[in-house]
Parts: sequence; structure tokens; C-alpha cells
Amino acid sequence: MVKNIEMAVENSNTGGHRTLFPFRYLMAIMGSIGLAILYGFKVNASVAIVAMVNHTAIKSYIKLSKSSNDSETNNTALTNTDICHFDDTSNVATTDDENGPFIWNELIQGLILSSYFWGYTVSMLPGGRLAELWSAKWLMNGSVLLNVVASILTPVAARIHYWLFIVMRFLQGIGGGVSFPAMHVMIAKWAPPNERNVIASIVYAGTALGTVISILLTGLLAANLGWESIFYVEGALCLIWCILWWLMIADSPEEQTRFINQKEKNYIIMSLGGHKKNIPKVIPWLQVFRSKPFMAILITHFCSNFGWYMLLIELPTFMNQILKFDMSSNAGLSSVPFFCMWLFTMILSKVLATLQEKGLITVTISRKIGTLFASVVPMICLIQVSYVGCDRTRAVVLMTIAVTCIGGMYSGFLANHIDIAPNFAGSLVAVTNFVATIPGFVVPVFVGQLTHGNQTIEAWRIIFLVTVILYIIEIVVYTTFGSGNEQPWNQIEAPDEEANDQTLPLRRNNTK
Repeated sequence: MVKNIEMAVENSNTGGHRTLFPFRYLMAIMGSIGLAILYGFKVNASVAIVAMVNHTAIKSYIKLSKSSNDSETNNTALTNTDICHFDDTSNVATTDDENGPFIWNELIQGLILSSYFWGYTVSMLPGGRLAELWSAKWLMNGSVLLNVVASILTPVAARIHYWLFIVMRFLQGIGGGVSFPAMHVMIAKWAPPNERNVIASIVYAGTALGTVISILLTGLLAANLGWESIFYVEGALCLIWCILWWLMIADSPEEQTRFINQKEKNYIIMSLGGHKKNIPKVIPWLQVFRSKPFMAILITHFCSNFGWYMLLIELPTFMNQILKFDMSSNAGLSSVPFFCMWLFTMILSKVLATLQEKGLITVTISRKIGTLFASVVPMICLIQVSYVGCDRTRAVVLMTIAVTCIGGMYSGFLANHIDIAPNFAGSLVAVTNFVATIPGFVVPVFVGQLTHGNQTIEAWRIIFLVTVILYIIEIVVYTTFGSGNEQPWNQIEAPDEEANDQTLPLRRNNTK
């Protein structure tokens, strides 16, 4: 029987399984679009809030507060020495023209931007186990639907009180929290091992593509139709994906009855070791947390996400408040790095997969290369950005290179959970993503606290250098302890009766 499986997989690899467009790649593209939608909702508030806030009123309030404390002298010194001024005002932000209706200071804005991650954290751990034991497909569908409903209700909530806006963001976070575990389980069930690198990268590259589309669309809608249109239009468009995902996609190849060639279905099933197995109901947590490869992923995920969220959430604010780009320029320039990131992710994943197929590198080396791209290059760029001052061109180029190379994480540590323990991929990514989400609600508050009444180059330099320290920790830990080998604790022995039932057919086949 084992020989028959090997022959079938070999025949499939030579072209027997190939169709005009393999369904497993359609699943990956649909999953990528789903994550693009969720990441669009995750970042649209970062751009929308620039249009929603009355910056002039806030600055007047801060100025009055400072004058009442006799600190006008210090404020003037800061303005002259540590705030950018530009002679060319063609694309420089004019706050009077871009003021919104809400007088929310940096601390309130930080709470709003971080509230998404409160919900994201709450749903992640139960979401990982539900995806393994129940249905990754339906969790993903529910995730997007919850984001759509909350988005449509956001304008009304924001006008009533900013705490209701925070509640809407919290609900969207709950939906977003199950997305990564759900897609990790989908990849584990649909991707043959030799194609896992490419399929995982296609799926997770959607986060970069969603960021591009959301930043561009949000900026255009805010500039032309008003900030309310951001939440109505983006919410309505995403209903189309929910319907298509529901009709077209199944949890696994065994359950897929439409749109898939039988040869492709057999190829996927056999390459993954046979027909659907029962998922173990107990996770060996003690062994998991004693595992150096897993702990390396955990620490790396946390450090990487600090830099990722800092750029994802705060880049539009940096472009607007420090580099003084107007709303339309801000949207365009903020989205370019994420488009480059999407391209880089696809190219790097294909190059690494080709090198693996040719036996030039191992899975472990492949994961470490991807992770080094995602940490070393952004670290160097942020160090330089900290000292370029008001040189807008250099700052934009360096930020673009930094965000682009962060895309290496999708071929690096983010795909590593499936390598070391495919049986528990959803739960493991839920655990690491849970810890790695802490920067998601720390970063906006951290940045808000440092820049409250102090939107200066010096304040942002501190933010960037803290990120650099975390990147150094990531590089050392993952390079030392990262591994692409399946761990022994992934293999859970079946009960005696079940084991006997599974081995009897094998013995009968071997005797023939």
C-alpha cells in the first residue's frame, strides 16, 4: 500500500494531477483575498482617523495648555529645531482643509487604534482549536461577516461617542483573531508538503495586498466622499467574497465535491499521508513549550510583529504629521511599500521553493532566509530613518525597503508552525499570534504617549530605535534555535483499537 501511494504521488508530480488551474491554488487565492479583506479592515482606521480628527482644534488645545503652564518657550524651541518645514507646499498637508469633526487627542486615537487588538487577542486561542476540531472554512466566513457588519455600523457609533467606535473596532478584532489560525488549518489540509511554501505565501501575501488596497481606497474615499464612505463602501464590497467562499470552498479535499479534479484530490490526500485522520483532542502543551523550535517561533513572532504593527498602524500618521504629506499623497505613498511587499513575498517564496525542490537548501534554511530578510533589512532601514531628519525622499525610500522585506516572514517563521507540527498548526499559530498581538495594542498607545503634543523627529527616533532592539533579539533567537523539522510531539499515538483498525489493511496489502 505504501508503494502504491508513492507511485501515485510520483505519477501526480509528473503531470497526472495537473488541471488547467489546480483547485488548491484557487483555495489559496480565495484565502488570500479573505485575509486581504480582514487586513483592510484592520488598517483602514489608521488612515481614516487622519480624516476624522480635527487636528487644528487639538493643536489649539495643546497650545493653550502649554501656555497656561508657562511652557511656551520650550514649545517654540521644539517647533524651530525638531519639526519639519517645507518650502514646496504642493503636496504638504494643510490641516485646515483636512479637519474632521472629532476632537480626539493622540491618547484617544491610540485607544481607538489599539482596541482592534483587544478583540483580536480574545478570539485567537479558542479560534485555533475550533478551526482544528470544527470548521476552518466557516470560522473564516464568520470572521469576514462580523467585520462587514461592524464596519457598516461604525459611522453612527463614532458620532455617538468614541467609546462606541472602540466597541466596533473590538468586534472587528474578534473576527480578525480567528483568521490566521483558520487559514493555517486550511493550508495544512490543502497544501502538499513540496508546495507548502508557495501556497502559504500566496495566502498570507493577501495581508500586504489588503493593506495596499485599503490604504489607497480609504484615502480616495476620505478625500472625495467623506470619512463615512470608507466604512460603508468597504463593508458592502466584502459581502461578495463571503458568498463565493461559502459556495466554492470546503474544509479539506475529502469534503470538496465541486470544482476539483479527482486526480488532484487524490494527489493532495496521498501527499499528506492518506485519508482524513482524527485530530487529537489533547494538545501536549508541556512538550510544546519545552520545544526550542516552537519557542523560537514564539519569540520571533512577537519581535517581528512589533516592527510590523508599528509600520502598519503608524506609517500614515508619520507621513502626515512629520513628513507633512497631504491626504491623497499620504494614501499613495503609504500604500506603495505594501504593494512592493506583496511582490517581494511572491518572488521570494517561489525562489525558496525552487531551491528546496533542487535540494540546494533544507526547509530549515529556507525558513531562516525568509526570517532574516524580514528582520535584518527593516532594522538597518529604521536605523537610517531615525537620522535622515526631514529628507522626505530618503525617508520614503527607506520605509519602502523596510516594509517590502518584512514580506519574508511569510516564507519564514509564519509558515514554520505547519512544518514542526501539522496536526496542531491552528493552535500553535493561535498561541504565537496571541503573544505577538501584544504589540498591536501596545504600539498605538506607546506611540500616542510619546507623541502627545510632541510630534517631533526626536520622539519618532525613540520609537524606531526601540523597534531595532527587538529586531536584534529576533535575529539571534531564530537563527540559533529555528527548525523546519517535524517535532516528535506532533505524532500522537491512537488508542489501541483504532491503531489496530488502521494497521490491519496495511498488513493485508503487504501479504499479497
